[in-house]
Parts: sequence; structure tokens; C-alpha cells
Amino acid sequence: MTNRFKIPLSVLVVIHTPQREVLLIRRLESDPAAPPFWQSVTGAKDTEDEDWAITAAREVWEETGLDCRTGGPLQHNLTDWALENVYTIYPRWLHRYAPGVTHNTERVFGLLVPEVCEVTLAPREHTHYCWLPYSEAADLCFSPSNAEAVLQLMHMPSSHEEERA
Repeated sequence: MTNRFKIPLSVLVVIHTPQREVLLIRRLESDPAAPPFWQSVTGAKDTEDEDWAITAAREVWEETGLDCRTGGPLQHNLTDWALENVYTIYPRWLHRYAPGVTHNTERVFGLLVPEVCEVTLAPREHTHYCWLPYSEAADLCFSPSNAEAVLQLMHMPSSHEEERA
């Protein structure tokens, strides 16, 4: 039986090329007056003991169709950046969490893809995607923690090979 509340433990996965181009996806918004909500791949753990990397690979697969799950072609390109953000959950999403839960812990990962590619969005979650240079992507991110994570790419050489998790 699935818990009806989200677990306040989530991942943020910055998908990028060696040239530091970043994939952003636009969240489906029920309020037509709301500004566009661009982000990297995000998602909560299914269970509290689910491994962070399993959560990250599952969310990437569900939201983009890129396969970095165990046995997938990109499995060795998923890297745990060993960064965690704790933030206050926006009031508009508090109803998704158990009563009294006000903060979420977000673990940051990177996924290196060889080049800009097409992705398959989850239509119930996202409407558009784009690839942008990392500085432009950071400017477009709705979430400050997402923008900060994208900006971590400026510390990586453009032709880098990330260390494997």
C-alpha cells in the first residue's frame, strides 16, 4: 500500500552535456496565471530507506526517458554530488506532505549525457523541455537550490569526466 503523503526526502538531478548545456523541463501548472516553472529533474523517495541513487535514476527515467538505472546505457554517468539542501516546502504544496511536515531534504546528483538529445516527458508532470548553457539555465530555474546546483557546473571543466558515484 502506498503512503498517501510524499516523503520529505527528494533528489535533484542536473542533466548536462560535457559542454555544460543543461536540460530544463517545464512543470505542468494548473494555474494559468502562474509563471513558468522550469526545473531540473526532481522527485521524492518512494520509501525512506530507498537509496538516493535509485531514486535519482527512477526519477530521470520517469521524467525524461533517459536511462541511468542499473543496467541502463547511462548508469555510470549518474554522479552523487554529495550536496544536500534543506528548504521550506512552498505553502501551495504542503498538502502533499503529512501534517506538520514543513521542510524537505534534497540530495543533488548530476547526469552527464554525451550530447544534447531529445527526451520523452511525462505529460502529467511536464509540458516542455529545453537545453541551455548552464548560466542561462540557472537564470531560468524557479528554485534557488536548483539554480545553485546548476551553477556548480562552472567549477567543472567543459570536457570533464565526472568521477563515478
